[in-house]
Amino acid sequence: MTATPDPDRRPAVDAEFRIDHLRPVDETRATAAVRCTHGPVRLGARFHRLRDAAAPIDLVLTRIVFYGRPVDALDPACTALVTLRGAGTTLLAPGAGAGPPTIQGAIPPPCAGPSRAPRARTERRSWLHGATQYSP
Repeated sequence: MTATPDPDRRPAVDAEFRIDHLRPVDETRATAAVRCTHGPVRLGARFHRLRDAAAPIDLVLTRIVFYGRPVDALDPACTALVTLRGAGTTLLAPGAGAGPPTIQGAIPPPCAGPSRAPRARTERRSWLHGATQYSP
C-alpha cells in the first residue's frame, strides 16, 4: 500500500538558513548574513529550495565566518557570514514576500578524512641527557 503525500505537510530538511542580508558577488556567488534555523549546517551543504517560492535553486555552502573566524559548521540559532555558490543567488534578495528569504537543503555525510593508521614507535637517543625517548 502506498501513501499519498500530504500537500500541507512541510518536507523534512537537514539544513535551513534565514537570509538577513545579501551581498551578491556575481551570478553564481553570494555572501550573506544568515541565521541558522535548522541544523547544524556544515560546509558543503547543498541548498535546493527557497521556502515559499516556486523557483528552484542549487547552492553549495563554501564558507562560514563566525565572529570573524572561519568554522566548519554553524549551530541552530547562530548567525554568521556565509558564502554560497551555484545557481539561484539572484533569487535570494529580500523581496516583498512575507519576511526574509529562507533556503532549505541537505547536509553531506561527514567526511571520514585521511586514514589514521597507528604509527610505529621510534626510539631516539637524547645526546644531551643520554636517556632514551620514545615518540608516539
